[in-house]
Amino acid sequence: MTVIALLSVAPVVEDSMADEVAKAVAALDDAGVAYETNPMGTVIETDDVGTLFEAVEAAHEAVDGDRVSTFLKIDDKRTTDQRAFEKVEAVEAELGHAATSERDRDAE
Repeated sequence: MTVIALLSVAPVVEDSMADEVAKAVAALDDAGVAYETNPMGTVIETDDVGTLFEAVEAAHEAVDGDRVSTFLKIDDKRTTDQRAFEKVEAVEAELGHAATSERDRDAE
């Protein structure tokens, strides 16, 4: 079984959240889960929901602030194992190219 989740943890502030988001990502490092951070959140892969919840709790608790907002979306594939990169590859196979716009590629 593979559990893939999208996690976003952030303090509710007007200024940059980068330092607090970095604390949440560091907590995922400490939890030993596989993850990839993107501009809108972090994709996490675990073998089971219990491990996911432990990592999410650690990330949530790592962020300082009077108010912390946490969003979690879970894809719990119970009959097959499919890694996050395989889900992207399946979409790219249908598209016939990388799942990135030309505009994004030109910015690099």
